[in-house]
Amino acid sequence: MLRSYFADMHIHIGRDVFDKPVKITASKNLTITNILKESSRNKGIQLIGVIDCQSPNVQHELKQLIRDGLAFELSDGGIRFEEVTLLLGSEIEVYDKNCRGPIHVLCFLPSLQEMEQFSEWLVTKMKNITLSSQRYYGSAKELQYKVKELSGIFIPAHVFTPYKSLYGKGVNQSLEEVFDRDLIDGIELGLSSDTFMADQIKELHSYTYVTNSDAHSLAKIGREYQEIMMKEPSFKEFHYALHQVEGRKIVRNYGMNPMLGKYHKTVCDKCLHYMSSDTSVCEKCGSSKIVKGVADRIEELADFDGKVINRPPYLYQVPLEYLPKLGPKTFKKLLENFQTEMNIIHQVPYEELIEIIPEHIAKSIIQMREGKLVITAGGGGKYGSVKQSE
Repeated sequence: MLRSYFADMHIHIGRDVFDKPVKITASKNLTITNILKESSRNKGIQLIGVIDCQSPNVQHELKQLIRDGLAFELSDGGIRFEEVTLLLGSEIEVYDKNCRGPIHVLCFLPSLQEMEQFSEWLVTKMKNITLSSQRYYGSAKELQYKVKELSGIFIPAHVFTPYKSLYGKGVNQSLEEVFDRDLIDGIELGLSSDTFMADQIKELHSYTYVTNSDAHSLAKIGREYQEIMMKEPSFKEFHYALHQVEGRKIVRNYGMNPMLGKYHKTVCDKCLHYMSSDTSVCEKCGSSKIVKGVADRIEELADFDGKVINRPPYLYQVPLEYLPKLGPKTFKKLLENFQTEMNIIHQVPYEELIEIIPEHIAKSIIQMREGKLVITAGGGGKYGSVKQSE
């Protein structure tokens, strides 16, 4: 029997079990154990992808959780901890002769055994596998072949962001210039784009889109996510869903309005003044360093202006922490009364919310649920903002 589950498949690790950095820019309390606890107990997310599991110290911590009886490996792939299943992933930076800039990709493996084999191979291709998103020395296709040899999943990451993505550079680039398109299992959109924007590019039409948080802190887990129809949260079922096997599928993508993404609009990198995409010098400060926005980049690449059928709906949401005047104390009170963030965002009626929190905050939650919040666009590394509609 198929059921729906929430999934966030791009979460970083800040520190390993020995308090050594993994993702240097991530929060120090973002350990694999804390990620599992937060996802299961507070977020209410049933499937997560942690994409720094190539690090031997992360694998060590997972083995310890299993030895202590707190987690166990599933026969269909993944590691179950309480109410959440972890898929073992690795974000890798590819920059071979066919790339016109570095490209990040997500690689998921079914079990610790395969991830350990992947790590052993990466040691020959990478200077430091203990750190996140490291430069891989080899071709993108060679990486794909290795992932598939280990029965893995391969997904190009945040494909439109200005830095370290497939389409992010100012020079046109297609999938086939870099990858074997038949060995791609899905496409990750990134925070500054959505389904409608991505579908302006014809070569993406045959792929399932995933929307993930790229979390660098515990609070950011579930910033973007998807609802997936599966028998249970596992590696095998996630793979089936990416390829729509026997009813498994992504039924909804939940993401921030692209205008909230920090690379949505073209801006001056120095003063963050909004600019048109064809401007080479900032009219405000005179700087020539311009960060092209995702919306403008997609417009350059667009080769399709119709509507792609059979896409799941893309619903605009923001995390509770983004809502005006919803501070830590109110957030804690919500969790104490309604258990998980997913429950608060999707299920709790307005009448029950106003019994616990001020009416204006309850209204913000409902407007967020209905996609009615007012958005101010972001750009150049600065996130957009939201406010309640009148």
